[in-house]
Amino acid sequence: MQPRRLVLGALALGFIAGGINHFLNPRPYLTMMPPWVPDPPAANAAAGVAEIAGGVGLLVPPLRRPAGLGLLALLAAVFPANVHVARHGWPGVRLPKWALWARLPVQPVLLAAVWWAAVRQPE
Repeated sequence: MQPRRLVLGALALGFIAGGINHFLNPRPYLTMMPPWVPDPPAANAAAGVAEIAGGVGLLVPPLRRPAGLGLLALLAAVFPANVHVARHGWPGVRLPKWALWARLPVQPVLLAAVWWAAVRQPE
């Protein structure tokens, strides 16, 4: 299997599963939101729908690039919540402080993977 297809499949599966989890297990997402988010339940639902739609879109060739652009925007939008958690802790989630900080570099890796697999024009 081609590496790009493998990455697309892994990204799609991860985003779809993560999006579904926003609805099945919303508490961790709600507790990680910074206090300036005006409506955490609505933000959680919007993020869940966006992840599911983006993940499905990665699997549909005509939708792949727009889905990738949307996922890039989503990843950028949720990064402040990850920084907030690293700085202030994650209520209800038992992770050591170092692990909360170690999560931050995952975001640029995901951004790069989405860009490479879905957004950039094939050579």
